[in-house]
Formats: sequence, C-alpha cells, structure tokens
Amino acid sequence: MKSFLSFLGILAIFMAASLYAQKPAPLSIERQGWLFAGGQYSTVNGRQILSGHLYAEFQIPSRKTHPYPIVMVTGGGQTGTNYTGTPDGREGWAQYFLRQGYAVYVTDQVGRGRAATADLYGPEGGGNMETIQQRFTTVEDYKQWPTAHLHTQFPGKAAPGNPAFDQFASSQVPSIQDFAIQQKLNTAALIALLDKIGPAIIVTHSQSGTFGWPVADARPNLVKAVIALEPNGPPFYNITNTGAPDWFRDGDMQRPWGLTAEKLTYSPPTTAASELAIEQQTKADGPDLARCWLQKSPARQLPKLQNIPILILTAEASYHAPYDHCTYKYLEQSGVKSTWIKLADLGIRGNGHMLMLEKNNMEIADVIAKWLAKAF
Repeated sequence: MKSFLSFLGILAIFMAASLYAQKPAPLSIERQGWLFAGGQYSTVNGRQILSGHLYAEFQIPSRKTHPYPIVMVTGGGQTGTNYTGTPDGREGWAQYFLRQGYAVYVTDQVGRGRAATADLYGPEGGGNMETIQQRFTTVEDYKQWPTAHLHTQFPGKAAPGNPAFDQFASSQVPSIQDFAIQQKLNTAALIALLDKIGPAIIVTHSQSGTFGWPVADARPNLVKAVIALEPNGPPFYNITNTGAPDWFRDGDMQRPWGLTAEKLTYSPPTTAASELAIEQQTKADGPDLARCWLQKSPARQLPKLQNIPILILTAEASYHAPYDHCTYKYLEQSGVKSTWIKLADLGIRGNGHMLMLEKNNMEIADVIAKWLAKAF
C-alpha cells in the first residue's frame, strides 16, 4: 500500500507539472499599447491619405530583465498573429520572450493587417490555399525540395477541415505584390519605429528578411542584433523548386544588392548594384544544396553590419534548407560574422518554414534565447 501511495504521489506531481506546462502562469504586464510608425501624407483622387506606415503593438513585462526590446516582423502574407499564438491555441513567441523578461513589439507590415491602406501600393497577392500547403503546412505531400518529406511538426493534418489548418488559413492576408516596393516601404517604416522606441533586437522571417539588412545598415547604432529566421534569399537570384531529380533552377534577380533590393553600404563604395561583380558556384557545397551566387574576389565589404550580432536559423524540412547557407556565405565573404544554426544539428527535427507556429515552437524559442544570452 505504501508503495502504491508513493506511486500516486509521483503521478500527482507529474500530472500537476503537465498541467502547468499546458497552462503557464498568468503573465504580469507593466504596460501595453500600440503605435504606428513611418508614413507620409499624399493626395489621392482629391483626398488626403496617410500611407507607408506600419503597426506595432507592444507589451512590457513587470519584471523586465533585458535592456533591449525585441521587434518581431512577419513574412509574406502574414500578420503579427504569427508571434502571438499558434493555430492550435498554444502560446506564441511573444509570450515566451515576455516571460524571459524582454519587452516585445509585434508588427504588421506596411499595407497589411492593421496597417492596410487600400489601392495605394499596386496589385496585391497571396492567399492561394495550394501554395500555403505546398510551402508551409503539407510540404511532405508535395516533395518539391530534397528534405520536404521530413516535415512532421505542423499541428495535425495540414489540410482544409483540420481546425489548426483552418485557423492558419484564416490568418493569411493580401500583401503588396511588388517586391521592391515591399522592401522600400517597410525598411523606411522600421527605421521610423526604431527612431521612436530606441535600440532593439530585430526578428525577421522569410520575406521580411530583406528588411533587416538595410535597417541595420541605416541604423547600426539602434539595431542591437538581427535574428533572421530563414531570411528571404538566397543572394541575388530567387530559387525555383522543381522537385526531383533537379530540384532547383534560378529564378528572377530580386535582390540586386545581394541580400536585398534596397541599397546597402559597401566598401569600396558603389553607387549602383550593377557594380557588384558576381558569379555562381560551379559546384554546390553538398548534395541536395543549391549553387550560391556570390561576389567575385576581392569581395566588397559591408562595414555597417560588421559589429552587429546576427543569427540565421534554418529548419530541417523547409524550402530554405537547400539555400540558407548561401546567405551565411555571402555575409562571411562581405566581412560580416554571423551564427548559422541548422535546427537538425541540435536534434530539433521535422520543422517547416513556419517554425514559430509548429508543435515544438518553444523548443526553437529556447535556441534563440540561449543565443541572445551569449550575444549580450
């Protein structure tokens, strides 16, 4: 009987711990609110309109233990909901980092979500369910890149009718279609945000990865770190996924300045992106990897990025897995030291591109938090 009671006691402790893990203690918030940053007035069809602004909602924890807030920027077709929760109802990275003692700013991009302004930025795109499944949620069924079959972490069967998928599909919003306009507007708005709130850590994901570099280039004193979650890339040319046996082919040149379509400060100086001398690798760095476009030697340097801690994070089953190494290599040859973490190398397996929403999202947040602890 005594051993049985001991077993019940252990079971009760285990159940209580499980319940705590499912229902974390309430957050203690000292202050929260929202703001808009950037934008300008113009006259459209005889009426004055403000456009070019982004939206940011912020929370400051009662026990703030880190000096710099984290600014979270989503990728294409997404809003701040990517960071404030998951499609199956768990906490998101905003809550995680608040619990770690960081102030958090979660943004909606220019022309999107709570910063939307109709008919001012040209055509909009996004929202195609097949594309969402192929790139984000059911990638293992499409097998468009070598590691797609390893995807296991989206919560539930990622197809219409699954509640988690339906929630994710509902969160998709139209986006400015012109890639260069996206970068120009959002870079200016993020600079305006930092000018308002002061020094911060910038988290970018996917499409917004092209904003982080020019913002850091323009405000190296205010960008204290860049966390680039599978940043838009690779340098210069898009990659088109074709499936086996070839897997990849080069697409359009969307990043003429290497990492972005926005001008970066190079040394020796250059006034036009066309002055960058580039070449493609004759052989990929490994099997199932894309061949990188890099600068010819001697490579121009990116001096304003060289003193900023940078983390690039890549998931095992994402379409970025075959080419994020090209972004790392480009930074390295440009004199910029960065940390590149492949989650699979840490035993974190099966993640796709929407890693902040997947079943092990908190395990991935732990990786970022540990890197930040070493960076500061």
